[in-house]
Amino acid sequence: MAEPGAVSVVIPACNESAAIGGVVRELLSAARWREVLVIDDGSTDETSARATEAGARVIRHPYNKGNGAAVKSGIRAATGDFVLVLDGDGQHQPADALRLVAKLGEYDLVVGARSNETQAGSTRRLGNLALNRLASFLTERPIPDLTSGFRAARRDCLLEFLHLLPNGFSTPTTTTLAFVKAGYSVAFEPVDARARVGTSKIRLARDGPKFLLIMLRVMTIFSPLRVFLPVAGASFLLGAAYAVWTIVTQRHVTNSSVLLIMLAVIIFFVGLVSEQVSALRFDGRR
Repeated sequence: MAEPGAVSVVIPACNESAAIGGVVRELLSAARWREVLVIDDGSTDETSARATEAGARVIRHPYNKGNGAAVKSGIRAATGDFVLVLDGDGQHQPADALRLVAKLGEYDLVVGARSNETQAGSTRRLGNLALNRLASFLTERPIPDLTSGFRAARRDCLLEFLHLLPNGFSTPTTTTLAFVKAGYSVAFEPVDARARVGTSKIRLARDGPKFLLIMLRVMTIFSPLRVFLPVAGASFLLGAAYAVWTIVTQRHVTNSSVLLIMLAVIIFFVGLVSEQVSALRFDGRR
């Protein structure tokens, strides 16, 4: 179990002046953390001033780099053995933060898994559900909340994957998949999120495809065959089925069916080579 005194709290924030002061004060009243870092990602309001007044150490970006870039700045600047990351919009409760931290030591990453009822909007819930199902298939384990930004982890493990983290809003997705596929112990702790202060900066139509592409990118790094094998199998079955149909109806095999089967073989071997490259990456991992 990690003690709060060994935990650096990292709060990425952009134009969260209405909420950030209350967030910092609630955290400081809940436990004696090693430090509370607010990463002001190029805010144009009083976010930095409100965070400083509440007792946080503020690191300010000169311009907006993205939520992921703010999280990376916080991880680099943290001095604790463990890092707790939460949003600066008032959604997350200090009592839940303590529950996440309490599981560190036994687990390398603890994610605050939001209940469906506390996720904003039916469209957002459906999008998150689809991403959770895909992530569960790719990682071969249940993932109840892939996109939750509320998480605690060992700092040295986060540093190991820092180069993989995007600068946008997909940092939670990448860290979850990376930790699972790297064989680290990952737990999902149920939490109830409060209504955020202000409006969300994530747009499903704009950011949903980015989440999907990043998931596929991370999985092709850590477990390529989980991506290549289904595609190869679908191509092979389609080509074989078309070949059987043309033999029965036209008494010959068409070029299209042969090409589909050849494509399946090529994709399979590319996946096999990628799997070996992935294994070599982990042989040299710290």
